[in-house]
Amino acid sequence: MFELMGFEPELASRASAPTYLCLLDELHELAAHFGIVNVPTSVWIDEEGHVVRPPEGPGVSDAFRSMNLATREVPEREAADRKLRRRIYMDAVRDWIQNGAASRHVMTPDEVRREMRGTSERESRATACFQLGIWLARRGAREAAQRELEAAVRLQPESWRFRRQKIVLSDPALVGKLAITPEFWQAVRALGTELYYPQPKMAGMPPPLAPGQLS
Repeated sequence: MFELMGFEPELASRASAPTYLCLLDELHELAAHFGIVNVPTSVWIDEEGHVVRPPEGPGVSDAFRSMNLATREVPEREAADRKLRRRIYMDAVRDWIQNGAASRHVMTPDEVRREMRGTSERESRATACFQLGIWLARRGAREAAQRELEAAVRLQPESWRFRRQKIVLSDPALVGKLAITPEFWQAVRALGTELYYPQPKMAGMPPPLAPGQLS
């Protein structure tokens, strides 16, 4: 038995449009500041502006790596695992809302510092190439932009936001669409046993399933 992408239609049907201001980080400035390399990623920031959980995958999993690319379906086990992780993560967010700093999911400042990604010289160079590539793309210099974006990916291949933006900006027809081209799937396959979505260190979160194989 399969279920499309592991999503729950009943929950999706109850989703409502946000009534608050939503910002689009077109230049990836937030990602650069927090060391975000993939989406979706969440950061918990309290009312005083303190980070109480560093960037992490919010209840996501590598279930999509066992997907049937023709039908976009994933096996029942992987779909159930994805639902479980999403539920555990959302329950943790509710616990934080209710209990604030007393929530068992809130990290100490020292724990947050240990988990936050630092910025190496390699990553700084990758970010510079990426930002230059975006600047060139916005001015219509697509070939020059691709050279810089490719350099960013070479310098920091673990940054999926670099790779996916490079793919999208390689062809005007891809703008506004998901970057799930053959190049993307090839890079995912190349991960081997490495996780696409490293799992958060969160109470109650089970160990990740072994990555599946695309079919």
